[in-house]
Amino acid sequence: MLKGIDPRLGPDLLRTLRAMGHGDEIAIVDGNYPAEAHGRRIIRADGLGAVDMADAILSVMPLDDFVEATAFRPGIRNQPDRREPIFDDFEAVIARHEPGKALVPLQGEAFYARVREAYAVVATTESRLYGNLILRKGVIRPG
Repeated sequence: MLKGIDPRLGPDLLRTLRAMGHGDEIAIVDGNYPAEAHGRRIIRADGLGAVDMADAILSVMPLDDFVEATAFRPGIRNQPDRREPIFDDFEAVIARHEPGKALVPLQGEAFYARVREAYAVVATTESRLYGNLILRKGVIRPG
């Protein structure tokens, strides 16, 4: 345990977040997502949901403010306007840590392709469908 560090952030994830640079992306995926097939670096977060993991990560990692879109969720096939309750939960976590940042839908293969390019994939045991999120790391400015 460490002072001021969310205990949901294990040593492998902390190392990964620290190693990531500006513009690198991390995907948080649900229990149904093919994380092993899509991820270059896999971090297991068994027993944790995707929203809890997003909350923990955003407690230490800033989102990018050099680009407009920095948080992405999957779109739902053939239903671009459909919203799942988990999307509201993701938006609430983002608003708490990074006010003004939007959660952008990516349809189908565009979402999968972005996960494949992510620096790392955090595989949770989130049971809700579409419980996947991609976050783009920003910078910590001096003083």
